[in-house]
Amino acid sequence: MSTPLRLQKIIADAGITSRRKAEELILAGRVQVNGQIVTELGTKADPERDHIRIDGKLLQGAQKHRYYLLNKPKGFVTTVSDPEGRPTVMEFVKGVGTRVYPVGRLDYNSEGLLLLTNDGELANVLTRAASKVRKTYLVKVSGKPAESALNQLRSGIMIERGKPGSKQGRVMTAPAEIRLVRDGENPWYEMTLIEGRNREIRKMFEEIGHHVEKIRRVEYGPLVLDIAPGKIRELSQKEVEELRRAVHPKVDRKPGFTKAASKSGPAVKPRKKTQPPEKR
Repeated sequence: MSTPLRLQKIIADAGITSRRKAEELILAGRVQVNGQIVTELGTKADPERDHIRIDGKLLQGAQKHRYYLLNKPKGFVTTVSDPEGRPTVMEFVKGVGTRVYPVGRLDYNSEGLLLLTNDGELANVLTRAASKVRKTYLVKVSGKPAESALNQLRSGIMIERGKPGSKQGRVMTAPAEIRLVRDGENPWYEMTLIEGRNREIRKMFEEIGHHVEKIRRVEYGPLVLDIAPGKIRELSQKEVEELRRAVHPKVDRKPGFTKAASKSGPAVKPRKKTQPPEKR
């Protein structure tokens, strides 16, 4: 007999959805164990002996974990389905032979690196705000912000929490790395964050009076965007191991950026330079 596990972990390991979404399924009364509806999140089950059903469908055993990197184009939502009928990123994983789902979000008008997996445990850790995984973006801004305004973003700035009009109050962003990569009337910046709040970059620039025209994520922890828009590739074993180390570092140290200079914001660690796309 195998060791009993929390129900949401069993569901996530089976590749059905993330652990967080599995918890929602349980709370909604959509999960049965041996014919009984379960709504308690602490419930445990034996994945080898117990019969677990979701919406009446018998749950199969744990799947082999698969990990994919997608270069998400603009005009797709980062969800499994969309009530408004908009195209979703799931269109790009139809041929992989395994059910995977997106980790985190890139909004409809944003593009770039998106991770998809059926590893519910890793997905759960990556999407937690406390994971502090570095995410780097190329950001095109309408009008050129003053350096003093950029320093506000580097230090942290108050933005609206949640979706516009949700009345959830305001929250302070974590420090950010920002450097100019293409000057002009509408410049491009490289921006690195260690959190992933809803439309965070757009809200940050709006607070200093500038509209964001384009966002492209080019790095996610150790992963680097290296494929064309709309293309997908499986991660190497080395990349998966590096991703795990990014969320479970062996060295116990305060998460975040390197020590910042007093005016220029957090120091940028030596790394390969990213370039904005060609003008179009």
